[in-house]
Amino acid sequence: MVGIIVVAHGRLAEALTETAEMIVGHAEAFKACSFCQGSDVDKLRKMLKTTIKEVNTGDGVIILTDMFGGTPSNISLSFLERNEVEVITGVNLPMVITALTKREGKNIRDLAQILKEHGSHNINIASEILSTAIGKK
Repeated sequence: MVGIIVVAHGRLAEALTETAEMIVGHAEAFKACSFCQGSDVDKLRKMLKTTIKEVNTGDGVIILTDMFGGTPSNISLSFLERNEVEVITGVNLPMVITALTKREGKNIRDLAQILKEHGSHNINIASEILSTAIGKK
């Protein structure tokens, strides 16, 4: 089973992990790491290194970050390792839920592709969906 870590600014990582578990139930090999205002970069790097070891069941780890180029993402990128650690940016709740419900039996590459597609597919403009649903344009 691929391990999942959510890493983000502020308390976003905790909020996403708590909300995902509220919806799908408790999940193993699933953790949050936060980078709050005034946090130390080296402390986050050490915390992330430890967390990767904790959630890695032998099938690798996917790190979901809030935005490419931000400190949480940049630190996560330093752990990229082929077939061991992958980083996906732009995390949202549908992506996290999919990570938890679709990871069984998937390798890290296939799951990463599924999460990228599912995460972006769930970004919508509500009026476009509603107008299509009721036949208006």
